[in-house]
Amino acid sequence: MSFIIEFYRFLKARKKYWLYPILLVLIIFGVLIVLTQGTAVAPFIYTIF
Repeated sequence: MSFIIEFYRFLKARKKYWLYPILLVLIIFGVLIVLTQGTAVAPFIYTIF
């Protein structure tokens, strides 16, 4: 958890605002991967792609 806080402070201090969309897409894909592990949600996720 400390890595995430430190990374956020780095982005804020260095003004690397262009990294926020990349980070957001990675988080969304991570959530999709976790959701597809469950058999009830998987068919709905597959129809998106």
